[in-house]
Amino acid sequence: MKSVDSSTPRILIADDQPDVREALRLLLEGEGCQTETVSSPAGLLHAIENGDFDALLMDLNYARDTTSGEEGLDLLTKIQGLDSALPVIVMTAWGSVELAVEAMRCGARNFIQKPWENTRLLSVVRTQVELGQALRRSQRLEAENRLLRAEGRPMLIAESAVMQPVLQLLACDGPSDVNVLITGEHGTGKEVVAKTLHAMSGRGGKAMVTVNVGGLSEGVVESALFGHVRGAFTDAKTDRVGPFEMAEGGTLFLNEIANISPGLQAKLLRVLESGEMEHVGSSQTRKVDVRILSATNSNLQDEVAAGRFRQDLLFRLNTIEIHLPPLR
Repeated sequence: MKSVDSSTPRILIADDQPDVREALRLLLEGEGCQTETVSSPAGLLHAIENGDFDALLMDLNYARDTTSGEEGLDLLTKIQGLDSALPVIVMTAWGSVELAVEAMRCGARNFIQKPWENTRLLSVVRTQVELGQALRRSQRLEAENRLLRAEGRPMLIAESAVMQPVLQLLACDGPSDVNVLITGEHGTGKEVVAKTLHAMSGRGGKAMVTVNVGGLSEGVVESALFGHVRGAFTDAKTDRVGPFEMAEGGTLFLNEIANISPGLQAKLLRVLESGEMEHVGSSQTRKVDVRILSATNSNLQDEVAAGRFRQDLLFRLNTIEIHLPPLR
């Protein structure tokens, strides 16, 4: 969840045509808005991950000669995962009732067909900014109330100035569904923060399952993560359900994530990308719905640079990073 200054709305504009981006920029800045423009789906997602916006105006087509809107519909799903409270207004020159309905189903708040009418576009943007800011205020207040009540978790006590950014991140991102990487030295409270994030989320009524990846031996770690079927290996006397299924609808906390082997990193990445997994010894694919929280006292960027940790896996785990300061 993002929080922005309501006095000056920040609008993200995503379109592959420079003249469209410039026209929208001039129109919105003329109304007192701040704008940022991007020209590609990758640029759009990067901007949302690294900035705060009150609304997004986005085209549905980016590749040359495409008119189906499929690129934009796929983007809408990813945007919902990054910031479900961000009001998205989709734009296309190839509008249709069916496409508009599908865009709204994927999370868009409104639909504007090109060429647009300035008066209507500004009215839609103004309305969506107000609604989005109201939703963020409501989510923030609810998150702060949950944090104060300490529902279903150890009491998180933190008064020092260096912990205030951590508390702000918990209040903002706890209610969301994004994956969170928690970093910090041994003993700084990474598991307490993970339990807090779980309790504050919409998944708080479901299970939170903790797996200490660093404490698993190489021979059993895959089975311990994904479960196995009887006969999968010598000691597999019965079927075993793994933590992904045990945490269905809830949260899976992977502690000491830096210690996971390269081979298992690839399998974990596949689950995070597709939401699908198999038991060891089985070819039956299973859908899983879990929020992933992970923790480490290592610097994963250094691990990536050393070739011991996958960059794409780090990207999937690290939608939001919460770094805990040392106790000293």
